[in-house]
Amino acid sequence: MNMMMTPSELQAAATVNDPRWAAVQARDGRFDGQFFYSVKTTGVYCRPSCGARLARPENVAFYENTAEAERAGFRPCKRCKPDQPPRAERQADMIAELCRFIESAEQVPSLDELAQRAGMSHWHLHRMFKEVTGLTPRAYATAHRASRVREALGRSDTVTDAIYDAGYNANSRFYEESDHVLGMTPSAFKAGGADTDIRFAIGQCSLGAILVARSGRGVCAIELGDDPDQLARALQDRFPQARLIGDDPEFDRIVAQVVGLVEAPGHGLDLPLDVRGTAFQQRVWQALRAVPVGETVSYSEIAERIGAPNSHRAVAQACGANTLAIAIPCHRVVRSDGALSGYRWGVERKRALLDREHEAVA
Repeated sequence: MNMMMTPSELQAAATVNDPRWAAVQARDGRFDGQFFYSVKTTGVYCRPSCGARLARPENVAFYENTAEAERAGFRPCKRCKPDQPPRAERQADMIAELCRFIESAEQVPSLDELAQRAGMSHWHLHRMFKEVTGLTPRAYATAHRASRVREALGRSDTVTDAIYDAGYNANSRFYEESDHVLGMTPSAFKAGGADTDIRFAIGQCSLGAILVARSGRGVCAIELGDDPDQLARALQDRFPQARLIGDDPEFDRIVAQVVGLVEAPGHGLDLPLDVRGTAFQQRVWQALRAVPVGETVSYSEIAERIGAPNSHRAVAQACGANTLAIAIPCHRVVRSDGALSGYRWGVERKRALLDREHEAVA
């Protein structure tokens, strides 16, 4: 039968039967870098995700790398730029440069300044920045300034000096955001939690020692470990001037509730939480609390759910910054292949929690 086919028909059949052709038809970016394809009629080679008009299969050939395509006489496509780093990587590099610019600026740059620096429209920059970082440019600047305030509060003579050193034009702008970032007034934070009551207790559960602490706003820490004294010291280091209150029989009941959640995870935790973090961290943690008992998600899936599909690394960092074990279930986040990744309180505890949750819903 092949003897009756023309060379063009044979080439078309070979292309159509090659699994790489399906990726080209779908413009599937997941295959970018894994192979390249050339188009005889245009003399160019492209990435699988290239948005150019789909070539006829008889004009297509596949290559493992750009060098092979160029040795065959093809030049890189000007649209998808296959001889340059992938688009997502180029975008990430550009956004990283803008982040450094924001961080080094004395005043928050306007969207006009950022768009001009990036050489793109306001709308395009705004969308791309949020895709890569999970935050708008203004929210990123706000989170960075809040971080600078935390640092400045430790070295400046006054709270006002710290606020202005961090780039705020007016005290009122920072005080609007300080409660969510610091969990207390800037003065109290500067004083290491002075005039702040934090009740805590340390109990034992099947995963080892467990510390539960509560501020006036709600439970602010649930920590697991092997050494009860070390857990207590870590809390004291976090709030060196706060009034740490233990031996409270009423609070012991709250600890019992948390221990019950560890041992029987299907029941849930009906307690107010004092959640402190940046805007991005708060979005990640809220998404984690929506993951049902017995289910797991990947970092990439959480990034998708919060509308920041390229921010899986930032999602992992937010999970690592979580100080509310069990209540904010970062143990339900696994790698894309289902394997267990790192966990603030140890991978073995993570495995044990997941095993219990699977049993609870079985």
